[in-house]
Amino acid sequence: MGKLFLLLVSLLFSKEALAQSNTVSASTGLLQIFLALTAVIAVMLLLAWVLKRVGPINNTNKLPVNIIGGISIGNRERVMVIEVADQWLVLGVTSQQINTLATMPKQELPAFEPHSNPLAAPFSDLLKKTIEKRNSPKN
Repeated sequence: MGKLFLLLVSLLFSKEALAQSNTVSASTGLLQIFLALTAVIAVMLLLAWVLKRVGPINNTNKLPVNIIGGISIGNRERVMVIEVADQWLVLGVTSQQINTLATMPKQELPAFEPHSNPLAAPFSDLLKKTIEKRNSPKN
């Protein structure tokens, strides 16, 4: 690929081509422009392919940070809990800044029971309860 590029560049900018530029027709000039643009696009595609094959460069100095959870408290405000090393940080996050609200030692996450919260119950369960209430005899 590199040899082809060098050949095209040498053909485009050789002394003979520059010397004949006074007697060159318009179509030859357009051909040179087309070949130059094709060479530039080929180089860009080659670089994109190489970067895709190599992949992103990883920094070895990464700090292990995990997002434990968060809740939105406004249009652009959130309260988040993140884990850094063996510590949890409670952060207030806005569009302008991030503030540390509290710190605590790492804890175990509670087991999630989907039917413990009535608002989290599936619609079919809520429908069954509503039908049972309507069909039960009133005292």
